[in-house]
Amino acid sequence: MARLTIIGLGYSGAAVARAALGAGFAVRATSRDPAARWMQGVEIVGFGPEALADATHILMTAAPGEAGDPVLPAMAAAIGGRWAGYLSTTGVYGDRGGAWVDEDSEPAPLSARTQRRVAAELHWAALADRMAVDIFRVAGIYGPGRSALDDVRAGTARRVIKPGHAFGRIHRDDIARAVVAAMRQDMPPGRRVFNLNDDEPAESALVVEEAARLLGVPLPPETPFADAWAAMGPMARSFWAENRRVSSVRTQQVLGIAWAYPSYREGLRAILHEEAADGGA
Repeated sequence: MARLTIIGLGYSGAAVARAALGAGFAVRATSRDPAARWMQGVEIVGFGPEALADATHILMTAAPGEAGDPVLPAMAAAIGGRWAGYLSTTGVYGDRGGAWVDEDSEPAPLSARTQRRVAAELHWAALADRMAVDIFRVAGIYGPGRSALDDVRAGTARRVIKPGHAFGRIHRDDIARAVVAAMRQDMPPGRRVFNLNDDEPAESALVVEEAARLLGVPLPPETPFADAWAAMGPMARSFWAENRRVSSVRTQQVLGIAWAYPSYREGLRAILHEEAADGGA
């Protein structure tokens, strides 16, 4: 049986775990969240080399800290099997002035955070001489409980107006779809790069407007970008300082998939439908 170990059973990791179980994988995971122990079908284990025992597939979801990747120094000797996946970020492409990048584009990270991501990618890619290694560069993650719908309901959503400044997004379940498709291809040793980004990078204000329309509430007021920038913390400023459009056409072709949620519109509607179904259960 194919055995997947997920290092970090967070928001995206849990979605991958559910999809992998459905695809016939045995799944174990590390997690700091006590609630993870109630996830049906997933064996929760401690963080250490024993987590990788007998694993045929490994997925790393945790971000590197200032000291670098938290897994390889502690577990490198225990890493084996056929495949390793690393969830990185499209932030490694840096600022392209709104131009498109694809899977062949060279990283150009601007922040210390994304520079650490590139370093972690390289460390994981070093395993490619003995196993298949897939680097997933992930756009802004959204899904149930983590979307513009929640911000509009909470009264914290803002329509920041900066024409031409587009952000990429990816629904949580499309991340899982891509990762499981990659694992099932059973590739020889080597490195691949995939972009997990929907088909329509969009201005932040448009997503907020769609969320408000779906909820049937008034649009939040417009906020000029200069006013929003003055109130932003360092993390938010690092996102808004970069503008790029990320293509995932080749990723979908190579993996033999199409996004279930090719834009924020389909994704937000699906979240509402899921909420309605859960509420009626």
